[in-house]
Amino acid sequence: MRKFFTILFGIIILATGNISYADGDLWDNFGDQNVYGQKPVSDEEFEKVLESKKKKKKNKNIPKGEEFRQSNETDFINTVEDALPVICISVPLKIGEDGILPVGHYQVKGERKNGELRLKLYQSSFLMADLPAVETNEDFDQPEVNFVGMIDYSENQFKIIYGSVDFNAYAIVNVAE
Repeated sequence: MRKFFTILFGIIILATGNISYADGDLWDNFGDQNVYGQKPVSDEEFEKVLESKKKKKKNKNIPKGEEFRQSNETDFINTVEDALPVICISVPLKIGEDGILPVGHYQVKGERKNGELRLKLYQSSFLMADLPAVETNEDFDQPEVNFVGMIDYSENQFKIIYGSVDFNAYAIVNVAE
């Protein structure tokens, strides 16, 4: 009798169980249900919108004059052939008598004017610092010709190193207190 009830109980559970078998992938179960009210987009429409966005990005104007670049975004910098090297300033630096260069990323451009070397630091499209520099023949063991970096000089000073095809230079800057 006990066997009979066990078998009967098993049959009842299997008969009332909700067994379903999938015949397709999981996306087939969703059908045309659209919870957010969005219309489906075909692959052709998606590619068309993507191409129009790429064209708009290429047509951006670069400002002229003292403003050097429109932005310092990494992808923009890497796409420009004559991109300036980028330095990460990790501590506030004292610039001039009472100026402070805040922490951030800067594009660095070395210039020679009237026999004097200058390192110009740009952020976004604005000149943030103009530092006097000393020319050197040292390449600071850098693997590339165009480079910029910041190395320790003393307890309260850093040396900003710069290299290009035209010249190698460095500038000593004080840490802001």
